[in-house]
Amino acid sequence: MRAETVLASDAAAVRAAPALGMIAAMRLWQRLFLAFAALSVVSLAGYAAWQQRSFAQGFGTYLDTIALERARDVAVRLAGEYERRGGWDWLRNDPAGFGGLVFDRRAAPSGTPRGPPPGEPPREAARASPDRSHPGPPPMSLDAGARLGLVDADGVYVAGSRTTSQVLPETPVTVGGREVGRLRIAELPTMTNSAESDFAARQLRDAGIAGLAVLAAALALAYALARWLLKPVRALADGTRALASGDYARRLNLAGRDELAALGRDFDHLAATLQAHREARRRWGADIAHELRTPLTVLRVELAALLDGLRQPTPAALASLQFECERLTTLTDDLYQLSLADAGALEYRFADVDLAALARDAVEHQRGAFAGAGLALAENYADAEIVVRADRVRCAQLVDNLLVNARRYTDAPGTIAVSVAREDDRAVLRIDDTPPGVDAADLPRLFERLFRVERSRNRAAGGAGLGLAICRAIVDAHGGTIAAMASPLGGLRVEVVLPIAAGDA
Repeated sequence: MRAETVLASDAAAVRAAPALGMIAAMRLWQRLFLAFAALSVVSLAGYAAWQQRSFAQGFGTYLDTIALERARDVAVRLAGEYERRGGWDWLRNDPAGFGGLVFDRRAAPSGTPRGPPPGEPPREAARASPDRSHPGPPPMSLDAGARLGLVDADGVYVAGSRTTSQVLPETPVTVGGREVGRLRIAELPTMTNSAESDFAARQLRDAGIAGLAVLAAALALAYALARWLLKPVRALADGTRALASGDYARRLNLAGRDELAALGRDFDHLAATLQAHREARRRWGADIAHELRTPLTVLRVELAALLDGLRQPTPAALASLQFECERLTTLTDDLYQLSLADAGALEYRFADVDLAALARDAVEHQRGAFAGAGLALAENYADAEIVVRADRVRCAQLVDNLLVNARRYTDAPGTIAVSVAREDDRAVLRIDDTPPGVDAADLPRLFERLFRVERSRNRAAGGAGLGLAICRAIVDAHGGTIAAMASPLGGLRVEVVLPIAAGDA
């Protein structure tokens, strides 16, 4: 038995595989439309089934109400005939007489309700109306009389329907306050009367037409909704293909506040970032070529002059060659450091480091160079230790680069101010210098590779614009931040913020 069940489930899976494969091959908007359409069909089918059941129950209740009304009318007439004839024998001998009483509507007593259930138009108006598209309630059921059966006070059958199954209460026939018989109403049979069948058919037909119209509208709405919902997705797909082909200028500019619009904004940000990186890479290659070409050109010219005898190998000429070689060495070392930082290959040995002491030592090492450049030093260190979790060698390189940058681009006579302070759970190193300063528009770009401010900072002092880029790489590796801003001294301030070591917080 279990094996048969497994085989049956496998067979069902095999039969369902082509349909699932077809759905998987559809485009996303088609699958979304199919889901909406299936939901609409299932919902409408469920509503139609419920409506049909509700109509059948309501129509049956309506017919039962008519039957009860007819029973009350007939009971009054039967009571009169019983009193006039003195019993039920005449009905037993003349069964057709019962039908005459049942189907005679001329003697309906006053006050007996003849109208349809509340909320429905009168039958007379419905019959008089030539508009068949709104049939209204059905006419008085002929089957209501056919459902009636009369028994005497002892329950013995007299005339009419012989049913023994009934769902409605019996209607008593009383004469002088004494019950002489009862009218029974048989269970509602299947509708066979043409008027009732036509009425039910019209109602179901109209409901079916309305349902089909609603389904068509729902499918049209589902199609439009599926296409509209997936419009941003199509734009994203087109934009992704454009990015893959190298078109980084593509922007979607999706409006809205939903998730797809947010995804579109993220896409635009990604495209802008890729475009900026490509432009930076192009500039990077051109700038490196320029930086390498300058000292190499000088070396080639001077060596050619020495070989041609135009210059003598004097100490000054050899010193010039050595300077250009050192310049090339510094440039290649900086490029190597940046390439290691990009690859995440810079080695860091983290330990507790007193940032104030480290900055003090770095200043001492360069004090002679500052004096030779005609620059004064102003120092301000905290009395207590300011311990950070850092690599001592890399942090010393960071401070040295910042001091060299300040010395190189500050006019003499000038001042370099170095301060280290603790602010909350952060260690802050600030290096300020006197003019020249940097334009506000150029401040965010100072840490870009090979970027130099030609107008306000002296290029003749040397440097390829890589020192601050290396500083940013070191600070990023320590989980800190570095920023450039205008200095109160009139030049440039570089501020480095590092987190305090956990044990010192």
